[in-house]
Amino acid sequence: MRRKPRCKNPVYIMMNKKAGTVCSSVSDRRHTVYEAFSSELLVSPEGAKLHTVGRLDADTEGLLLLTNDGQFSNFLTRPENQIEKKYFVRLRDSVTPENQKQYTAQAQQGLELPAEKKAPVQYSSGALIEWNREKELFITVTEGKFHEVKRIFLALNNEVVFLKRVRTGSLVLDETLLPGQWRHLTEEEVKLLFQPSVP
Repeated sequence: MRRKPRCKNPVYIMMNKKAGTVCSSVSDRRHTVYEAFSSELLVSPEGAKLHTVGRLDADTEGLLLLTNDGQFSNFLTRPENQIEKKYFVRLRDSVTPENQKQYTAQAQQGLELPAEKKAPVQYSSGALIEWNREKELFITVTEGKFHEVKRIFLALNNEVVFLKRVRTGSLVLDETLLPGQWRHLTEEEVKLLFQPSVP
């Protein structure tokens, strides 16, 4: 098996992903997140390609990490590492305080996720919900299943109408970044991402 080129100068990037863009490198219908980067960043002199660490759906906004370091992306996406991903969610239907307790308990216990597109029926191992309002909340997951957050609320007979990732592991979205903007991670941010998620 041919090994991927080892990157002498690894790149670590935080992007505030804009809704309507896709994480694919090529798209006929939508703009891709890669259009924001120069050709020098997209491929290193050694041939290491910039890639997203996991993916966000086209209509999902917020924190997206990109790198050309395969070890970095493998660590953050490996399920056994239990890297937390926190999202801000707006729901279609209001949820009363009493039902909020039920949502929270069911999500924490784990749910049967309905089949969707390429994903069969699956089970979530548990998610943490923090309520803001009757339609707004934060949810933290660690598994990264296909459309996991959206399917959790479908299982609860509701629907996500807005979704934004605000944290991955220890890294919180830099709110000074406008949608579509990006910046390099600091050495300290990269170092902290290799540690367990914050509570």
